Amino acid sequence: MSRAFVKDESDAPPPPPLERTVSQAPNRVTPRGARLIEAEIARLEAALAQAPDAAAGALLQRDLRYWTTRRATAQLQQPGPAPTAAGFGLRVTLRRSGREQQVDLVGEDEAEPAQGRVAWTSPLARAIEAAEPGEFIELPGAAGVEEIEIVAVAPIPDEPNS
Repeated sequence: MSRAFVKDESDAPPPPPLERTVSQAPNRVTPRGARLIEAEIARLEAALAQAPDAAAGALLQRDLRYWTTRRATAQLQQPGPAPTAAGFGLRVTLRRSGREQQVDLVGEDEAEPAQGRVAWTSPLARAIEAAEPGEFIELPGAAGVEEIEIVAVAPIPDEPNS
């Protein structure tokens, strides 16, 4: 067969980027999380206007679709000023292995475990959900069961510039 009728692979456009997976869990967001979504959409729209090529533009468009979906499905939730139990949008002080630690229970897109922001869908957040100060929770893990004491719960301080 002649090569004249065979398409050269280098002439083919690159395949479109795979879509980002959208969580099936409700999209609960804190006020900070809602601001982060808006900021990311604005950043992507500005970057898309200056995309250097079609491939870069396709990646930016994919990410913009993800964040626009997250904005459309966002469920803004704010706890009351005097919470009595651990829950979404709250800062929980824990005692684990003799050390105190604070974790903020936030939306999936806002989670940054290294910064103490834990997704409300994580095993830790699910284990401490609705626990009150003074309660002990058992968290199963690879090394066995860890006992965690709930020390305090409070609203997450609003950080308007973050």
